[in-house]
Amino acid sequence: MSAGPPLAVIAWPFEHGTPDIGMGAGAALLAGDATLHEGLSAAGWAPTVQRILAADPAVGEVTRLFDLLRAQEAAVREARGRGAFPLILAGGCISATGTVAGCGAQGAVWLDAHADFDTPDDNVSGSMDVMALSILCGSAWPAQHATIANAVALAEDRVALLGVRDLADYQRDRFAASALRTVPGAFDGWAATAAITALPQRLYLHVDLDVLDTAVGHANRFAAPGGPSLETVLAAIDTTFDHATVLAAALTAYEPADDGDGRILDAARTIARRIAERALAQR
Repeated sequence: MSAGPPLAVIAWPFEHGTPDIGMGAGAALLAGDATLHEGLSAAGWAPTVQRILAADPAVGEVTRLFDLLRAQEAAVREARGRGAFPLILAGGCISATGTVAGCGAQGAVWLDAHADFDTPDDNVSGSMDVMALSILCGSAWPAQHATIANAVALAEDRVALLGVRDLADYQRDRFAASALRTVPGAFDGWAATAAITALPQRLYLHVDLDVLDTAVGHANRFAAPGGPSLETVLAAIDTTFDHATVLAAALTAYEPADDGDGRILDAARTIARRIAERALAQR
């Protein structure tokens, strides 16, 4: 049997710029998971794995993260250049900025329990990862964002934010005042379809595994109730591929220590295979 087309599994195994801890360890686990790879192969692909190398630990977190984002951009751009579909397995959602720059997406479907829309001016947690979407949209760290090759800030109305629900008051106020196409909580399929089909035709698909309701499982220490089922997430993925060409996709924020019964690992395998099946069909 001949090998299928190339699928580039790109592991970005970092949390706060540090490799192989917390959700970064989850990204590494998924990248090496034999069952996940079997699903990609069964979908018709020839998967390969590339791991983004760690940044200099002697520099600060912000410097490390943007060094890693520049490396991410180059890896995604190279994968696209050789005709591979990039499937990113990342510890942090902040990886999206490098991925979008590397693939040239014009918009994003972003499934997440959290808004990731803080800026340095309003953030109270000290976490860079909760600025992931604001960096992508150009409202946080713009000077650093500009150092990433091919980086272009996405207009807020070119992002569909699905499943968001676990928010502080200041975060709720910020995204409510934005132009993001937001469909919160255990979202309705019709509302999700309306948000997705308003986006451009070349998209990045971002699945933070904690978008899943805690009845499905606990993806990480930030998992929250009130989210969509696995079936609803799969339907949103299908809608995204039905509407547009998906240039790259990511599964993020899996923390093995919080997935005691392995249900999120199983869900991640299912999501990865659905993405692979739909990405092959769009070739």
